[in-house]
Amino acid sequence: MTDGQRRRCFRLLRSAGDVWACVLEVNAWRRRRGDAPLVGYQRLCGELAASGPGAFAELDSTGARSVLRRFSDAWFAAAKRRNGGDVLARFPRRRRGLVPVRWYHGTFTLDGRRVRIPTAKGTAPLWVRLGRDLPYSVEQIRSITLVCEGGRLFLDVTAEVPLAVYPLGEEPDAGRVAGVDLGIIHPYAVAGPDGEGLLVSGRAIRAEHRMHLADTKARRRAVSRRAPKPGERGSRRWRQYRRRARLVEGRHRRRVRQAHHEAARTVVSWAARQRIGVLHVGDPRGVLDLPAGRRHNLRLRQWQIGRLIQVLIDKATLAGITVRLVDERGTSSTCPTCRRRVPKPRGRTLSCPHCRFSGHRDLVAAATIATRVPGGGPTTGTASVLPQVVTHRRAGRHLPGAGRSRRDPRRPAPHRRREGRVGLRRPAPPPGGESLAATARIHNTQRKAGER
Repeated sequence: MTDGQRRRCFRLLRSAGDVWACVLEVNAWRRRRGDAPLVGYQRLCGELAASGPGAFAELDSTGARSVLRRFSDAWFAAAKRRNGGDVLARFPRRRRGLVPVRWYHGTFTLDGRRVRIPTAKGTAPLWVRLGRDLPYSVEQIRSITLVCEGGRLFLDVTAEVPLAVYPLGEEPDAGRVAGVDLGIIHPYAVAGPDGEGLLVSGRAIRAEHRMHLADTKARRRAVSRRAPKPGERGSRRWRQYRRRARLVEGRHRRRVRQAHHEAARTVVSWAARQRIGVLHVGDPRGVLDLPAGRRHNLRLRQWQIGRLIQVLIDKATLAGITVRLVDERGTSSTCPTCRRRVPKPRGRTLSCPHCRFSGHRDLVAAATIATRVPGGGPTTGTASVLPQVVTHRRAGRHLPGAGRSRRDPRRPAPHRRREGRVGLRRPAPPPGGESLAATARIHNTQRKAGER
Protein backbone atom coordinates (compact mmCIF):
# COMPACT_ATOMS: atom_id res chain seq x y z
CA MET A 1 0.00 0.00 0.00
CA THR A 2 1.00 3.58 -0.48
CA ASP A 3 1.08 5.95 2.47
CA GLY A 4 -2.11 7.60 1.25
CA GLN A 5 -3.98 4.30 0.94
CA ARG A 6 -2.82 3.26 4.40
CA ARG A 7 -3.99 6.54 5.93
CA ARG A 8 -7.40 6.25 4.24
CA CYS A 9 -7.87 2.67 5.47
CA PHE A 10 -7.07 3.66 9.01
CA ARG A 11 -9.46 6.60 8.73
CA LEU A 12 -12.22 4.17 7.79
CA LEU A 13 -11.48 2.06 10.86
CA ARG A 14 -11.35 5.20 13.01
CA SER A 15 -14.69 6.37 11.63
CA ALA A 16 -16.16 2.96 12.46
CA GLY A 17 -14.92 3.48 16.01
CA ASP A 18 -16.74 6.83 16.03
CA VAL A 19 -19.98 5.06 15.04
CA TRP A 20 -19.47 2.62 17.91
CA ALA A 21 -18.82 5.50 20.34
CA CYS A 22 -21.93 7.37 19.17
CA VAL A 23 -24.12 4.35 19.88
CA LEU A 24 -22.61 4.06 23.36
CA GLU A 25 -23.23 7.76 24.06
CA VAL A 26 -26.83 7.61 22.87
CA ASN A 27 -27.53 4.63 25.11
CA ALA A 28 -25.79 6.35 28.02
CA TRP A 29 -28.12 9.36 27.62
CA ARG A 30 -31.16 7.11 27.42
CA ARG A 31 -30.03 5.17 30.50
CA ARG A 32 -29.69 8.40 32.52
CA ARG A 33 -33.20 9.43 31.48
CA GLY A 34 -34.57 6.00 32.35
CA ASP A 35 -35.48 5.10 28.76
CA ALA A 36 -35.07 1.69 27.13
CA PRO A 37 -31.72 1.15 25.39
CA LEU A 38 -31.46 1.57 21.64
CA VAL A 39 -30.10 -1.81 20.55
CA GLY A 40 -32.28 -3.09 17.67
CA TYR A 41 -30.59 -3.11 14.28
CA GLN A 42 -33.56 -1.49 12.51
CA ARG A 43 -33.83 1.34 15.03
CA LEU A 44 -30.07 1.92 14.96
CA CYS A 45 -30.18 2.18 11.17
CA GLY A 46 -32.98 4.73 11.52
CA GLU A 47 -30.82 6.86 13.80
CA LEU A 48 -27.94 6.57 11.31
CA ALA A 49 -30.16 7.74 8.46
CA ALA A 50 -31.32 10.71 10.53
CA SER A 51 -27.71 11.82 11.06
CA GLY A 52 -27.40 12.59 7.34
CA PRO A 53 -24.61 11.92 4.81
CA GLY A 54 -21.01 12.75 5.58
CA ALA A 55 -21.40 12.44 9.35
CA PHE A 56 -18.55 9.90 9.59
CA ALA A 57 -16.03 11.17 7.03
CA GLU A 58 -15.34 8.67 4.21
CA LEU A 59 -17.23 5.79 5.82
CA ASP A 60 -20.25 4.89 3.68
CA SER A 61 -23.65 3.80 4.95
CA THR A 62 -22.96 0.09 4.27
CA GLY A 63 -19.82 0.10 6.41
CA ALA A 64 -21.55 2.05 9.18
CA ARG A 65 -24.45 -0.41 9.19
CA SER A 66 -22.00 -3.29 9.62
CA VAL A 67 -20.79 -1.62 12.83
CA LEU A 68 -24.39 -1.27 14.01
CA ARG A 69 -24.96 -4.96 13.23
CA ARG A 70 -21.88 -5.87 15.27
CA PHE A 71 -23.09 -3.81 18.24
CA SER A 72 -26.62 -5.24 18.09
CA ASP A 73 -25.36 -8.83 17.91
CA ALA A 74 -22.99 -8.25 20.86
CA TRP A 75 -25.78 -6.72 22.97
CA PHE A 76 -28.30 -9.50 22.34
CA ALA A 77 -25.63 -12.19 22.87
CA ALA A 78 -24.84 -10.70 26.30
CA ALA A 79 -28.56 -10.48 27.11
CA LYS A 80 -29.04 -14.13 26.19
CA ARG A 81 -26.16 -15.18 28.43
CA ARG A 82 -27.50 -13.15 31.35
CA ASN A 83 -30.96 -14.64 30.94
CA GLY A 84 -29.32 -18.06 31.04
CA GLY A 85 -27.80 -17.32 34.45
CA ASP A 86 -24.34 -16.03 33.46
CA VAL A 87 -23.86 -13.06 35.78
CA LEU A 88 -20.41 -12.32 34.32
CA ALA A 89 -21.81 -11.42 30.88
CA ARG A 90 -21.35 -7.71 30.16
CA PHE A 91 -23.11 -5.48 27.65
CA PRO A 92 -20.91 -3.53 25.20
CA ARG A 93 -20.08 -0.28 27.01
CA ARG A 94 -16.42 0.17 26.12
CA ARG A 95 -15.16 2.43 23.37
CA ARG A 96 -12.88 1.19 20.62
CA GLY A 97 -10.39 3.17 18.64
CA LEU A 98 -10.49 0.95 15.54
CA VAL A 99 -13.54 -1.17 14.67
CA PRO A 100 -13.60 -3.66 11.75
CA VAL A 101 -15.75 -2.64 8.80
CA ARG A 102 -17.59 -5.16 6.60
CA TRP A 103 -18.99 -4.78 3.10
CA TYR A 104 -21.32 -7.33 1.56
CA HIS A 105 -21.59 -8.78 -1.94
CA GLY A 106 -22.46 -6.18 -4.56
CA THR A 107 -20.96 -3.21 -2.72
CA PHE A 108 -17.27 -3.86 -3.51
CA THR A 109 -15.36 -4.68 -6.69
CA LEU A 110 -12.76 -7.41 -7.21
CA ASP A 111 -10.35 -7.31 -10.15
CA GLY A 112 -7.69 -9.99 -9.65
CA ARG A 113 -5.61 -8.81 -6.71
CA ARG A 114 -7.10 -5.32 -6.79
CA VAL A 115 -10.07 -4.53 -4.54
CA ARG A 116 -12.18 -1.40 -4.62
CA ILE A 117 -13.28 -0.56 -1.08
CA PRO A 118 -16.54 1.44 -0.94
CA THR A 119 -16.32 4.96 0.44
CA ALA A 120 -18.81 7.76 1.06
CA LYS A 121 -20.47 9.50 -1.85
CA GLY A 122 -18.40 12.33 -3.29
CA THR A 123 -15.00 10.93 -2.17
CA ALA A 124 -12.27 9.51 -4.37
CA PRO A 125 -12.40 5.72 -5.00
CA LEU A 126 -10.14 3.60 -2.81
CA TRP A 127 -8.32 0.75 -4.62
CA VAL A 128 -5.94 -1.52 -2.70
CA ARG A 129 -3.80 -4.44 -3.83
CA LEU A 130 -3.85 -7.75 -1.96
CA GLY A 131 -0.68 -9.49 -0.86
CA ARG A 132 -1.67 -12.78 -2.54
CA ASP A 133 -4.33 -14.24 -4.80
CA LEU A 134 -7.71 -15.13 -3.34
CA PRO A 135 -8.29 -18.90 -3.00
CA TYR A 136 -11.93 -18.47 -4.10
CA SER A 137 -13.64 -17.33 -7.25
CA VAL A 138 -15.44 -14.01 -7.45
CA GLU A 139 -18.85 -15.73 -7.46
CA GLN A 140 -18.10 -17.45 -4.12
CA ILE A 141 -17.12 -14.33 -2.17
CA ARG A 142 -19.94 -12.97 -0.02
CA SER A 143 -18.28 -10.25 2.07
CA ILE A 144 -14.97 -8.57 2.87
CA THR A 145 -13.93 -7.09 6.23
CA LEU A 146 -11.20 -4.53 6.77
CA VAL A 147 -9.41 -5.30 10.06
CA CYS A 148 -6.25 -4.15 11.82
CA GLU A 149 -4.17 -6.56 13.90
CA GLY A 150 -0.86 -5.65 15.44
CA GLY A 151 -0.56 -2.47 13.40
CA ARG A 152 -1.05 -4.33 10.11
CA LEU A 153 -4.04 -4.13 7.78
CA PHE A 154 -5.81 -7.29 6.67
CA LEU A 155 -8.77 -8.05 4.45
CA ASP A 156 -10.89 -10.86 5.87
CA VAL A 157 -12.78 -12.64 3.09
CA THR A 158 -15.95 -14.68 3.61
CA ALA A 159 -16.85 -17.09 0.81
CA GLU A 160 -19.51 -19.70 0.16
CA VAL A 161 -17.78 -23.08 0.00
CA PRO A 162 -19.67 -26.25 -1.01
CA LEU A 163 -19.68 -29.28 1.25
CA ALA A 164 -17.39 -32.18 0.48
CA VAL A 165 -18.70 -34.79 -1.97
CA TYR A 166 -17.67 -38.43 -1.46
CA PRO A 167 -17.88 -41.41 -3.83
CA LEU A 168 -20.61 -43.93 -3.22
CA GLY A 169 -19.72 -46.07 -0.22
CA GLU A 170 -17.04 -43.70 1.14
CA GLU A 171 -19.27 -41.03 2.67
CA PRO A 172 -19.33 -40.53 6.48
CA ASP A 173 -21.58 -42.98 8.30
CA ALA A 174 -23.86 -41.48 10.96
CA GLY A 175 -23.66 -44.75 12.90
CA ARG A 176 -19.88 -44.45 13.41
CA VAL A 177 -19.15 -42.24 16.42
CA ALA A 178 -15.76 -41.07 17.68
CA GLY A 179 -14.86 -39.24 20.88
CA VAL A 180 -12.62 -36.16 20.98
CA ASP A 181 -10.82 -35.04 24.13
CA LEU A 182 -9.42 -31.49 24.22
CA GLY A 183 -6.19 -30.77 26.05
CA ILE A 184 -3.07 -28.61 26.26
CA ILE A 185 -0.39 -31.21 25.54
CA HIS A 186 -2.61 -32.82 22.91
CA PRO A 187 -5.13 -30.31 21.48
CA TYR A 188 -7.14 -33.21 20.06
CA ALA A 189 -7.16 -36.87 21.15
CA VAL A 190 -9.59 -38.98 19.12
CA ALA A 191 -10.83 -42.52 19.81
CA GLY A 192 -12.51 -44.20 16.84
CA PRO A 193 -15.07 -47.02 16.76
CA ASP A 194 -12.77 -49.79 15.40
CA GLY A 195 -9.90 -49.49 17.85
CA GLU A 196 -8.30 -46.65 15.86
CA GLY A 197 -6.98 -43.58 17.65
CA LEU A 198 -5.38 -40.25 16.80
CA LEU A 199 -3.12 -38.05 18.93
CA VAL A 200 -2.30 -34.53 17.75
CA SER A 201 0.67 -33.17 19.68
CA GLY A 202 0.62 -29.48 20.63
CA ARG A 203 4.02 -29.22 22.29
CA ALA A 204 5.21 -26.84 19.59
CA ILE A 205 2.27 -24.54 20.37
CA ARG A 206 3.06 -24.64 24.08
CA ALA A 207 6.72 -23.87 23.35
CA GLU A 208 5.67 -20.92 21.19
CA HIS A 209 3.63 -19.52 24.11
CA ARG A 210 6.52 -19.96 26.55
CA MET A 211 9.17 -18.48 24.30
CA HIS A 212 6.95 -15.57 23.33
CA LEU A 213 6.43 -14.78 27.02
CA ALA A 214 10.18 -14.99 27.66
CA ASP A 215 10.93 -12.70 24.69
CA THR A 216 8.33 -10.20 25.87
CA LYS A 217 9.83 -10.05 29.37
CA ALA A 218 13.32 -9.60 27.92
CA ARG A 219 12.19 -6.69 25.73
CA ARG A 220 10.47 -5.01 28.67
CA ARG A 221 13.58 -5.31 30.81
CA ALA A 222 15.69 -3.82 28.02
CA VAL A 223 13.55 -0.68 27.66
CA SER A 224 12.50 -0.27 31.31
CA ARG A 225 15.09 2.46 31.95
CA ARG A 226 14.03 4.68 29.07
CA ALA A 227 10.29 4.15 29.57
CA PRO A 228 8.31 7.40 30.03
CA LYS A 229 6.99 8.26 33.45
CA PRO A 230 3.26 8.10 34.18
CA GLY A 231 1.53 11.11 32.64
CA GLU A 232 4.34 11.82 30.17
CA ARG A 233 4.23 11.24 26.45
CA GLY A 234 6.76 8.78 25.08
CA SER A 235 9.56 9.66 22.74
CA ARG A 236 9.87 8.52 19.14
CA ARG A 237 12.05 5.62 20.25
CA TRP A 238 9.38 4.57 22.74
CA ARG A 239 6.67 4.72 20.05
CA GLN A 240 8.82 2.59 17.79
CA TYR A 241 9.23 0.04 20.57
CA ARG A 242 5.46 -0.12 21.15
CA ARG A 243 4.86 -0.53 17.44
CA ARG A 244 7.40 -3.37 17.33
CA ALA A 245 5.74 -5.03 20.33
CA ARG A 246 2.34 -4.91 18.61
CA LEU A 247 3.80 -6.45 15.45
CA VAL A 248 5.41 -9.30 17.42
CA GLU A 249 2.21 -9.92 19.36
CA GLY A 250 0.18 -10.10 16.15
CA ARG A 251 2.66 -12.50 14.57
CA HIS A 252 2.47 -14.75 17.64
CA ARG A 253 -1.32 -14.86 17.49
CA ARG A 254 -1.28 -15.70 13.78
CA ARG A 255 1.19 -18.54 14.35
CA VAL A 256 -0.92 -20.09 17.10
CA ARG A 257 -4.09 -19.63 15.06
CA GLN A 258 -2.55 -21.39 12.08
CA ALA A 259 -1.44 -24.27 14.31
CA HIS A 260 -5.01 -24.67 15.61
CA HIS A 261 -6.32 -24.84 12.05
CA GLU A 262 -3.72 -27.47 11.14
CA ALA A 263 -4.66 -29.58 14.16
CA ALA A 264 -8.38 -29.41 13.37
CA ARG A 265 -7.76 -30.24 9.72
CA THR A 266 -5.76 -33.29 10.76
CA VAL A 267 -8.66 -34.54 12.92
CA VAL A 268 -11.28 -33.98 10.22
CA SER A 269 -9.23 -35.63 7.45
CA TRP A 270 -8.55 -38.63 9.71
CA ALA A 271 -12.25 -38.91 10.59
CA ALA A 272 -13.23 -38.72 6.91
CA ARG A 273 -10.91 -41.62 6.05
CA GLN A 274 -12.40 -43.64 8.91
CA ARG A 275 -15.92 -42.82 7.64
CA ILE A 276 -16.87 -41.32 10.99
CA GLY A 277 -20.13 -39.39 10.78
CA VAL A 278 -20.45 -38.02 14.35
CA LEU A 279 -17.83 -36.52 16.65
CA HIS A 280 -18.61 -36.32 20.37
CA VAL A 281 -16.42 -33.52 21.71
CA GLY A 282 -15.92 -33.10 25.44
CA ASP A 283 -16.65 -29.52 26.50
CA PRO A 284 -14.10 -28.55 29.20
CA ARG A 285 -15.09 -24.88 29.47
CA GLY A 286 -16.36 -25.50 32.98
CA VAL A 287 -12.76 -25.49 34.27
CA LEU A 288 -12.54 -21.77 33.48
CA ASP A 289 -14.68 -21.03 36.55
CA LEU A 290 -12.46 -22.96 38.97
CA PRO A 291 -10.24 -20.86 41.29
CA ALA A 292 -6.59 -21.57 40.65
CA GLY A 293 -3.15 -20.04 40.91
CA ARG A 294 -1.64 -17.51 38.56
CA ARG A 295 0.26 -20.06 36.50
CA HIS A 296 -2.81 -22.22 36.05
CA ASN A 297 -4.82 -19.20 34.92
CA LEU A 298 -2.18 -18.36 32.32
CA ARG A 299 -2.26 -21.89 30.97
CA LEU A 300 -6.04 -21.80 30.70
CA ARG A 301 -6.00 -18.44 28.94
CA GLN A 302 -3.46 -19.69 26.42
CA TRP A 303 -5.44 -22.90 25.87
CA GLN A 304 -8.18 -21.10 23.86
CA ILE A 305 -10.82 -23.79 24.29
CA GLY A 306 -13.56 -21.94 22.45
CA ARG A 307 -11.40 -21.45 19.37
CA LEU A 308 -10.43 -25.13 19.26
CA ILE A 309 -14.10 -26.13 19.39
CA GLN A 310 -15.22 -23.60 16.79
CA VAL A 311 -12.44 -24.43 14.34
CA LEU A 312 -13.23 -28.13 14.61
CA ILE A 313 -16.96 -27.49 14.07
CA ASP A 314 -16.34 -25.36 10.98
CA LYS A 315 -14.06 -27.88 9.28
CA ALA A 316 -16.22 -30.86 10.25
CA THR A 317 -19.30 -29.16 8.80
CA LEU A 318 -17.55 -28.70 5.45
CA ALA A 319 -16.64 -32.39 5.50
CA GLY A 320 -20.23 -33.48 6.25
CA ILE A 321 -19.45 -34.61 9.82
CA THR A 322 -21.71 -33.76 12.75
CA VAL A 323 -20.15 -32.38 15.97
CA ARG A 324 -21.93 -32.73 19.32
CA LEU A 325 -20.71 -31.25 22.60
CA VAL A 326 -21.00 -33.58 25.60
CA ASP A 327 -20.07 -33.46 29.27
CA GLU A 328 -16.46 -34.49 29.82
CA ARG A 329 -16.43 -34.41 33.61
CA GLY A 330 -14.50 -37.31 35.10
CA THR A 331 -13.37 -38.84 31.80
CA SER A 332 -9.64 -38.38 32.53
CA SER A 333 -9.93 -39.69 36.11
CA THR A 334 -12.25 -42.69 35.70
CA CYS A 335 -11.13 -46.20 34.80
CA PRO A 336 -13.01 -47.42 31.70
CA THR A 337 -12.93 -51.02 32.93
CA CYS A 338 -14.07 -50.89 36.56
CA ARG A 339 -15.61 -47.37 36.48
CA ARG A 340 -13.76 -46.35 39.64
CA ARG A 341 -11.96 -43.09 40.24
CA VAL A 342 -8.21 -43.09 39.50
CA PRO A 343 -5.71 -40.62 41.01
CA LYS A 344 -4.45 -38.08 38.52
CA PRO A 345 -1.22 -39.36 36.94
CA ARG A 346 1.84 -37.20 36.54
CA GLY A 347 2.50 -38.34 32.99
CA ARG A 348 0.27 -39.32 30.11
CA THR A 349 -0.33 -42.92 31.26
CA LEU A 350 -3.41 -43.68 33.34
CA SER A 351 -2.93 -46.65 35.68
CA CYS A 352 -5.82 -48.02 37.70
CA PRO A 353 -4.73 -49.35 41.14
CA HIS A 354 -7.93 -51.41 41.43
CA CYS A 355 -8.07 -53.49 38.21
CA ARG A 356 -4.50 -52.93 36.97
CA PHE A 357 -5.65 -51.25 33.77
CA SER A 358 -3.10 -49.11 31.94
CA GLY A 359 -3.59 -46.85 28.91
CA HIS A 360 -3.01 -43.41 27.49
CA ARG A 361 -4.82 -40.86 29.59
CA ASP A 362 -6.14 -38.70 26.73
CA LEU A 363 -7.21 -41.68 24.61
CA VAL A 364 -9.04 -43.22 27.57
CA ALA A 365 -10.89 -39.94 28.06
CA ALA A 366 -11.75 -39.78 24.35
CA ALA A 367 -13.08 -43.36 24.41
CA THR A 368 -15.30 -42.52 27.38
CA ILE A 369 -16.52 -39.31 25.71
CA ALA A 370 -17.58 -41.34 22.66
CA THR A 371 -20.09 -43.23 24.82
CA ARG A 372 -21.80 -40.12 26.17
CA VAL A 373 -24.71 -38.24 24.66
CA PRO A 374 -25.41 -34.50 24.65
CA GLY A 375 -27.29 -33.43 27.75
CA GLY A 376 -26.74 -36.79 29.46
CA GLY A 377 -25.26 -37.51 32.84
CA PRO A 378 -21.55 -37.86 33.61
CA THR A 379 -21.66 -41.65 33.45
CA THR A 380 -23.10 -44.10 30.92
CA GLY A 381 -23.42 -47.86 30.84
CA THR A 382 -22.02 -48.27 27.32
CA ALA A 383 -18.63 -50.00 27.15
CA SER A 384 -15.73 -47.88 25.88
CA VAL A 385 -13.83 -48.98 22.76
CA LEU A 386 -10.19 -48.32 23.60
CA PRO A 387 -7.81 -47.56 20.71
CA GLN A 388 -5.33 -50.29 19.82
CA VAL A 389 -3.64 -48.60 16.84
CA VAL A 390 -2.77 -44.94 17.42
CA THR A 391 -1.69 -42.44 14.77
CA HIS A 392 0.57 -39.63 16.01
CA ARG A 393 0.57 -36.23 14.33
CA ARG A 394 2.02 -32.83 15.22
CA ALA A 395 0.53 -29.35 15.03
CA GLY A 396 2.60 -26.23 14.54
CA ARG A 397 5.32 -27.60 12.33
CA HIS A 398 5.47 -24.18 10.65
CA LEU A 399 6.78 -22.57 13.84
CA PRO A 400 10.35 -21.22 13.59
CA GLY A 401 13.06 -23.73 14.41
CA ALA A 402 10.71 -26.69 14.99
CA GLY A 403 13.04 -29.69 15.26
CA ARG A 404 12.74 -33.42 15.72
CA SER A 405 12.83 -33.36 19.52
CA ARG A 406 10.14 -32.45 22.05
CA ARG A 407 12.16 -29.62 23.59
CA ASP A 408 11.32 -25.98 23.01
CA PRO A 409 11.74 -25.61 19.25
CA ARG A 410 13.07 -22.06 19.34
CA ARG A 411 15.98 -22.87 21.66
CA PRO A 412 19.25 -23.78 19.94
CA ALA A 413 20.69 -27.24 20.43
CA PRO A 414 23.51 -27.50 23.02
CA HIS A 415 26.16 -28.35 20.39
CA ARG A 416 25.04 -25.49 18.10
CA ARG A 417 24.64 -22.61 20.50
CA ARG A 418 28.00 -21.14 19.58
CA GLU A 419 27.11 -21.22 15.91
CA GLY A 420 23.86 -19.37 16.54
CA ARG A 421 21.62 -21.89 14.78
CA VAL A 422 18.36 -23.37 15.92
CA GLY A 423 18.66 -26.82 14.34
CA LEU A 424 17.49 -28.41 11.13
CA ARG A 425 14.05 -27.56 9.84
CA ARG A 426 11.62 -30.39 9.34
CA PRO A 427 9.81 -30.72 6.02
CA ALA A 428 6.42 -29.09 5.67
CA PRO A 429 3.37 -31.35 6.16
CA PRO A 430 1.58 -32.70 3.09
CA PRO A 431 -1.52 -30.87 1.80
CA GLY A 432 -3.70 -33.21 3.85
CA GLY A 433 -2.41 -31.54 7.02
CA GLU A 434 -0.61 -34.57 8.49
CA SER A 435 3.01 -35.07 9.43
CA LEU A 436 5.42 -37.69 8.14
CA ALA A 437 5.49 -39.66 11.40
CA ALA A 438 4.63 -43.34 11.21
CA THR A 439 1.73 -44.89 13.08
CA ALA A 440 2.39 -46.54 16.42
CA ARG A 441 0.67 -49.57 17.90
CA ILE A 442 -0.29 -49.30 21.56
CA HIS A 443 -1.84 -52.23 23.43
CA ASN A 444 -4.04 -51.52 26.43
CA THR A 445 -3.66 -54.76 28.37
CA GLN A 446 -4.41 -55.84 31.88
CA ARG A 447 -1.38 -55.68 34.17
CA LYS A 448 -0.59 -58.26 36.72
CA ALA A 449 -0.04 -57.52 40.38
CA GLY A 450 3.44 -56.09 41.06
CA GLU A 451 4.05 -55.03 37.45
CA ARG A 452 4.79 -51.43 36.48
